[in-house]
Amino acid sequence: SGTAKEILEQFDRRKPRQSLFPKPENAVTVAVSSRVLFRTETEQMVYVQKGVEEYLRYQVEHENEPFAPGPAFSFVKALEEVNARLRELYPESEELFDIVLVTYNHAAVGVRLINTINHHNLFIERFCMTGGSSPIGYLKAWHTNLYLSADAEKVREALAEGIAAATMFMSEKLTEVSQTQLRVAFDGDAVLFSDESERIFKTQGLDGFFQHERDNEDVLLDRGPLKDFLASLGKLQKKFYAKGHRLDCPIRTYLVTARSAASSGIRALKTLRAWGLETDEALFLAGAPKGPMLDKIRPHIYFDDQMFHVEGAAEMGTVAAHVPYGIAQKYPHKKSSKAGK
Repeated sequence: SGTAKEILEQFDRRKPRQSLFPKPENAVTVAVSSRVLFRTETEQMVYVQKGVEEYLRYQVEHENEPFAPGPAFSFVKALEEVNARLRELYPESEELFDIVLVTYNHAAVGVRLINTINHHNLFIERFCMTGGSSPIGYLKAWHTNLYLSADAEKVREALAEGIAAATMFMSEKLTEVSQTQLRVAFDGDAVLFSDESERIFKTQGLDGFFQHERDNEDVLLDRGPLKDFLASLGKLQKKFYAKGHRLDCPIRTYLVTARSAASSGIRALKTLRAWGLETDEALFLAGAPKGPMLDKIRPHIYFDDQMFHVEGAAEMGTVAAHVPYGIAQKYPHKKSSKAGK
């Protein structure tokens, strides 16, 4: 079971899908691992405890039982909602989100994944089943704009190759999110921007950080690992603006930073403006916890480089993804307030 022929037959039996498959270089390609799109904890346990052969047998035996939604599921559904709106306005355009399902699984598991995709009415036509090999080379070939995985090591590998990437976690508590508007929230330093200011904070403290920001107010921050993904979202937003949909745009972006507005926020805003980018909303929290603000925003995904903030957001039910980049990976956040990053 699970041969290439059977997998193709599964595709043939499906309901008609949108016929427009954009070329990777034109699309905003989001690669999602099966372990974050769906809940696969039981299967992972079988793999760890009983090995690969028993795991494959288990998957084939249960191939008609769809996986439950995982932490990236609502994000992917929101991407598809944006695509539907884009197709209404630009029927021939290939500037769309293109979702690629990436999995270390062997082809034998493909039937169950396709059954699950059909069950949840997802529009995912591109699969990358690597049979245990690293997917990073394939991500580059797909021109991947964002990679979401449960495997922190693979995420670090992707970041090292210049691919925007983040680690996702299964949370027991998930807040209800918008069905009609994609909401994406970003931390600033070491996410949209480099970790330059974070390094100053770690080595010179809060006073040194504030002085450095004042002295460098007109010096642009270097780019961070997710800068280009924000740019990709901005490019699609402008397509809606061009058709008169600025106020009801189905994409909304947020900067949620522990920087304080007066003393260190201006440099962040000037940098975004110089890049030709903007977020719809910018929240400068001056060290206050991010969780309550994120609970009000209810993003489909929030990106932060510090596990302290990721865990705080997850406790409130926000889907938060960790970007393992920069100095904060060496010096984890202590539970104290900070008006820097």
